This record gives sequence, structure tokens and C-alpha cells, in this order.
Amino acid sequence: MFVSYLILTLLHVQTAVLARPGGESIGCDDYLGSDKVVDKCGVCGGDNTGCQVVSGVFKHALTSLGYHRVVEIPQGATKINITEMHKSNNYLALRSRSGRSIINGNWAIDRPGRYEGGGTMFTYKRPNEISSTAGESFLAEGPTNEILDVYMIHQQPNPGVHYEYVIMGTNAISPQVPPHRRPGEPFNGQLGTDGRSQEEGAEKEGAEEKEDVHGGAPEVFTSESAQTFPVRHPDGFSSHRPDNLVPAAPQPPRRSRDHNWKQLGTTECSTSCGKGSQFPIFRCVHRNTHEEVPESYCDSSMKPTPEEEPCNLFPCPAFWDIGEWSECSKTCGLGMQHRQVLCRQVYANRSLTVQPYRCQHLEKPETTSTCQLKICSEWQIRTDWTSCSVPCGVGQRTRDVKCVSNIGDVVDDEECNMKLRPNDIENCDMGPCAKSWFLTEWSERCSAECGAGVRTRSVVCMTNHISSLPLEGCGNNRPAEATPCDNGPCTGKVEWFAGSWSQCSIECGSGTQQREVICVRKNADIFEVLDPYECSFLEKPPSQQPCHLKPCGAKWFNTEWSMCSKSCQGGFRVREVRCLSDDMTISNLCDPQLKPEEKESCNPQDCVPEVDENCKDRYYNCNVVVQARLCVYNYYKTACCASCTRVANRQAGFLGSR
Repeated sequence: MFVSYLILTLLHVQTAVLARPGGESIGCDDYLGSDKVVDKCGVCGGDNTGCQVVSGVFKHALTSLGYHRVVEIPQGATKINITEMHKSNNYLALRSRSGRSIINGNWAIDRPGRYEGGGTMFTYKRPNEISSTAGESFLAEGPTNEILDVYMIHQQPNPGVHYEYVIMGTNAISPQVPPHRRPGEPFNGQLGTDGRSQEEGAEKEGAEEKEDVHGGAPEVFTSESAQTFPVRHPDGFSSHRPDNLVPAAPQPPRRSRDHNWKQLGTTECSTSCGKGSQFPIFRCVHRNTHEEVPESYCDSSMKPTPEEEPCNLFPCPAFWDIGEWSECSKTCGLGMQHRQVLCRQVYANRSLTVQPYRCQHLEKPETTSTCQLKICSEWQIRTDWTSCSVPCGVGQRTRDVKCVSNIGDVVDDEECNMKLRPNDIENCDMGPCAKSWFLTEWSERCSAECGAGVRTRSVVCMTNHISSLPLEGCGNNRPAEATPCDNGPCTGKVEWFAGSWSQCSIECGSGTQQREVICVRKNADIFEVLDPYECSFLEKPPSQQPCHLKPCGAKWFNTEWSMCSKSCQGGFRVREVRCLSDDMTISNLCDPQLKPEEKESCNPQDCVPEVDENCKDRYYNCNVVVQARLCVYNYYKTACCASCTRVANRQAGFLGSR
């Protein structure tokens, strides 16, 4: 009866597959045209009320390096997904509440792969493609049999970690495998109250109650499986077990006592070392000849259940497990980076940390290394110091200082060490300023072609506000700007006589100058002024002309000669000479060959004692004049005659003694 039922069931499944229309689909209840799907809780046709989906994002900003707990995975959790939201230099880690490290513990970074922990198998992924932006992840089907903690090894800002897992509720209905499902296919059915699946109850009316395919008893589930996705309990096989529970095709039974089940070898060991597993292979054979025959000749209910057998128990060779390099200790310049190097061995599909001496047959990789992300920016002095801002006294000078990157680009000053920045401004002392009249040389041309005329020169006062002398400015003894000149007597001819030009109407830019032009006749030493019409046959010189004081180029200016250093027997006198631009500032554009002399000899005659009763000091502080060595100027020599004479006589006596 059982054999007939088995054959009918197999034919029913085969017919259903062959008769399936191309446009219809099979629901999770294995019925053609059914629209039932598996809900989040793993229940076929469920409404997501049989479980609780827990999810969230860990986005806390972390400051310290090291391990930081992200989330707790409770016991019984399924469909576990822990994923970093973006690629980073951080790492995810997993350990149990008992303290056992499962992935990335003890500052060692494991390779991507599968790791057992908490009663389930976790898949550790770490995309390493350069173009990929995906982060690390832990994935596991569950259920867990203990509480697990997920950590982050923090090294850079946290991009966020998404976590999600499923907890079965108390009202969840445990699913079961449909009786006619093939081994290895996903299952989404539910157990009924009578121990039979709901799919069985959905068979068409009138069909006689059928016996269970796998031995006439309902499927058995553990209490653990009632909280998670279905697991076939007692006869589940690993991937290494032989898949020979379902006949290749329905055949009529030909069982007899002449045939029985016999072990013919074992499967290959699952690993080459470190404790693997293998299973015995049972085949149907003739009792006498031991010849292998189709399995239908043997009683399938008598077939022994393959039991797992350990194999290759010897440990795998130890190896150095190399962690990832840490970030460079410096963002520029020479720094250091570190990595963890541990001796590990694989045993029972688990990677264990062992004593370093077990890896002594291998050369240990370096744990530290120098690194340099880029050359640090540095200060560069781009220009020399400028000229001092003043011609005399205390002023300032500057230079250009820039922060330059390792490729030569000018960057913000903050890129360089501000404590090492060279000065770009400093004080400069051009020496004490003197209050004196500065003069140009006399003009070469006389204003009149014959008879009396004038020659001119420029006069300027150079002052400052540093001296403590009682006088203001350069005094009232302004040197003359015009001097008479004579180009010889005129021979009585009539001509236009032009006077000297007045000063320019403005100090800079385009202005005008005026002069008087008259018609004269010179007789001996007398000039006779005539009416202008007397000179009408001559071209009249202009009485007005444009003038432009600036720019007119730099010129040499000099002071008056100082008093002679000695009144007799040969001395010397000096004057200051400076090159001034249009705005009367120091310039270096004058012709050095035209520079006036700054020193010349004087008073070569023999000394004759003289007593001048009018040589007296007119100021109470003539000692200041002497100390400032101003006796070389006529004004101070006159104002402090007695003091200056005494000093001059002492110096003359000192020089004479030499």
C-alpha cells in the first residue's frame, strides 16, 4: 500500500510539473496559479504579524580610536544584515557576550569569508574594488543561540551602519515543509493543528487520506526552529551527504531478502586539514554477489542514516595573519603607520590566534612602516627687502613672504607653520636727519644775450621733526635763487630784452610762467627803453610759457659749503649732496658723473692771531650745537661763535700737533 502511494505521489508531482501553463506561476504553497508569497517572517501567505523586524542606523559621531559598540543582536534573531553605509577605513567587529571574538577581534583584521558564531554562520564581506563605494557587511540566516554584539573599529568619521534582524513573535505559526517538496528547495508552509500541512488539507475533495511520504509521521521541529525559518530536523544533510533519498524515476518495487544496504566507501573530507567531516555512502547490493543493483531492490525504510564522521583532524599549518595598515600618523612629511600581525591556525573551520612560536618557520611581516602622504608646505622669501620708507630717521622696510606647497603653488598661510614664518616687515634707521637748504647747480645760460642778465638755480629745505634744536625749519637765510650775469656790452642795437621767468604757477603738472619783455637800446652802460614798435621788426620773445615741474627727472641737490675746518694753514669744508626726484624724495636716477663734490680744501694761508670782540654765544644751549657738530654751518657758527671757535682752535691745535 505504501509503495503504491509513493508511486502515485511521484506521478502526481511529475504530472503537475509537465502540465504547468507557461503564463501561470507557482505560489509558495506549491499550487499552480497561487498568489501566496512568503512574508518577512518566513510564513507562506503570512501578513508579517508573526515576527518583529528590528532595523535602524548607527550614526553617532565618534572621537576616540578603537572599538565602539554599534548594536546588540538578541538570541533567536534571524535574517541578520549589518552593513556599513559607505566605504571607509573603519572595520566592523563581532563577538559574543561570553567574550569570544568571532570576527575582527583583538585588533586583528580577518579576511572576508564565512565565520561560525552564535549558532549560525556569518558571511563577512569587504569590497576591495577601487571603484566600489560599498562598505563592509555581516550577513547570517540565523537563528542565533546567544546574544551577540556588533562593534566598529573607529579610525575615521563614521559613515553610518545600517542594521536589521528578525525576531519571531509568540503568535507566530511555525512553518513546515510540504510533504511533496523536493529536498534542498526552500520551504514556506505551516503546520496544521492535526499535524498535517495545510497544503495537504487543500487537496481536492473525495481524495482518500494519504500517508506521509517520509514514514507516515508528521514533520518534527525543535523549539528553536519554531522561532525561525524552517529547518528539517532529524534527517537534514550537509552539502557532503549523498542525495539519494528520492528515486530518479518511479519503478515497480522488487524488494526481496536477497538484497540489502551496504556501505561502499565515504564521501571526500570537507577540508584537507584542521578537522573536516565526511559521510558513509550506502548502496543496495546482492547478498551473495555483492553486486550493486538499483536502490528499489532494497527496503528504503531500512536504509541506514549517514552519520557525520570527523576526518583530517591534524591542524593546518600556522600562518601570519596580516591586518590592514593604519592611517599615516602625519598628513604631510615623514610619518609612521602600523598594522597587526598575528600567528593563526585554522581548526574546525575556525581561525584561532596561537602563540607566535608556531609561525617561527615563516618570516614575520613588518608591523611598522614609514609613510609620507605629501611634502609639507614651506615658507619662501620671494623678494629682497625694499628701501627704507624714509630718507632719514627711523622708517620701515618690507619683503614678500609666501607659503608654497610641495608643487610650487602659493597656498593659504595656514598650510605652513605660523611659528616659523619669516618677518615680512621691520624697522630701519637711516641715521639722523639734518635741517638744511639743498641747492642745484647754477644754470649755464644767462638770461640776456648781451648786457646784464641772471642765472638761476633751485633751492629746497629738507627738514624733519626729530631734532630737539630750538630753530624751526631751515631758518631765514634762504640762499639766492638768481645771480647776475653779463654777456658783454650791447653795441647800441635795438632788441627785445626779456626778464627772468617767474615761478611756475603750480608746483606740479602743467602751469604757466610769466616774464617782462621790453624793447631797449644799449648805449655804453645805459639801457634806453623804447616803445615796443621800435622792435616790431624783430620777433618778440614770449612773455608767457607753459611749465611742468613734475615730472622733470631727478637732480643733484647740495647744501651750502660748511665753514672751513680751520681758519688758516689749510682745512676743509663739506656739504651734503643728494639725488632728489620730482616729489623731493631720495632717488638713484641721477648721473653719478655729474654729482657735485662733497668735500674740498680751504684756508691755505698762514695763521695770524686775531681777537674778535663780537664773537659771543647768543644762546644758552650752545653746548647742544657743539655736541651736534653743527658749527660747520654758518648760522650756528655765528649764533654760538665763542663755543664753536674754542672747539675749532682745539681741533686745529690737535691736528697741528700731529
